[in-house]
Amino acid sequence: MTPTSTECVLCRGREADAELLRVEVWEDTYWRLTTSICSEVAGFSYLEPRRHITDITQLDGDEARTFGETLARITRMLREETGSDLVYIYVFGDSVPHLHLHLAPRHAHGATEPLNDQMIRGETTTQKMANGMELVVSKDYPVLPEDDLRALADRLRQRLVGE
Repeated sequence: MTPTSTECVLCRGREADAELLRVEVWEDTYWRLTTSICSEVAGFSYLEPRRHITDITQLDGDEARTFGETLARITRMLREETGSDLVYIYVFGDSVPHLHLHLAPRHAHGATEPLNDQMIRGETTTQKMANGMELVVSKDYPVLPEDDLRALADRLRQRLVGE
C-alpha cells in the first residue's frame, strides 16, 4: 500500500475527525467510512480510500476490486438505517485533494428535505474552518442535533462491524 501524505487532512484519519465534524464508523484494509455530526441530512457520510490518491482513476488492485462491493454495502445500510429511498453519491476534489465520496441519504419526498440535484436546497452560507476547509451550511434547513447524528453513526458502526 502506498504511504499516506503527511499534508493531507484525510490521511490523518481519526486524528482529524473532530476538526472535520465527523466520526469514524468503519474501516478495512482499503476503505474508511465516516459520518457527519454536523449536517442537515441524517447519515451524511464519507467513503475514502485509506491510501492517498486524488481521484477515482488512481484506484488499483484490490482497492479497485473492492470499490463497488464496498459502496453497495455501505449505501444499502445507509438506506436502511435512515429510511431513505436512495443515496446520492457526490465526488468533489477541489478543496481536499484526496478521493472521498459524499454519501447523502435521500427521501422521495425531496421537497421537504434539504437535498436536491444541486446538493443542498435553498440558500447556503460557507464557513471557513480552522483547517482551511469550507463548511457549506443551509440557511433554510437547520443542522440536525449532534446527539441524533452520533446515535445514527453508532448504529451504522454496529451493523458494519457485525457483518
